[in-house]
Amino acid sequence: MKVRVQLFALYREKAGQQEVEVEVPGDATVADLLRDLEEKLPALRGRCQAALIAVNLEYADRSRPLAPTDEVALIPPVSGGAISLRVTARITTEPLDPRAVADSLKRPANGAVVTFEGVVRDNNLGRAVWYLEYEAYPAMAERMLQRIGQEVGERWGAVDVALWHRTGRLEIGETSLVVAVASPHRREGFAACQEMVDKVKELVPVWKKEVWKGGEQWLEGD
Repeated sequence: MKVRVQLFALYREKAGQQEVEVEVPGDATVADLLRDLEEKLPALRGRCQAALIAVNLEYADRSRPLAPTDEVALIPPVSGGAISLRVTARITTEPLDPRAVADSLKRPANGAVVTFEGVVRDNNLGRAVWYLEYEAYPAMAERMLQRIGQEVGERWGAVDVALWHRTGRLEIGETSLVVAVASPHRREGFAACQEMVDKVKELVPVWKKEVWKGGEQWLEGD
């Protein structure tokens, strides 16, 4: 499929054009597109990793799948030397890959990536847990994740933030929550990540049911 890419400022000058069409596989992601773009336009090689990406006028992470009708924009760091805070928030029924989430935040402005992974454990209150079921109010939950990432990220000077929560049935050992924070320095990254996890547990409308032999119960917060 062909995807249209808009280029601005430095990228437009280096490429010598405002817009380019890139041929990518039908299951391509933003990361695949950037790789193929650098192959098509050698003047951009090594420069795309510092870019912010917008898909259909919304900021997007590099793992986002693409469609033939998508318009992608390659956005250089803004003038003044600051890179805008980028927040990715997602509620999904698909398994979470913490490594992929963390890798999506790596770029030259980030000196540290701190990741929290919430994992389903096999016991609680002396009971042997079989599995958990998570339910969410998806639209509100994603909006709240976005808000937490933006507010806490700005306070601690983070550059990139990702908050992903899974719903549905999760087996023992599966990942239910990934919070990843990329920042110039590790101390701020650790602090921001911990605060975000605490706020997710407190504010985001996601509930879990615990299932064990002979019973089940929706768990309430403190």
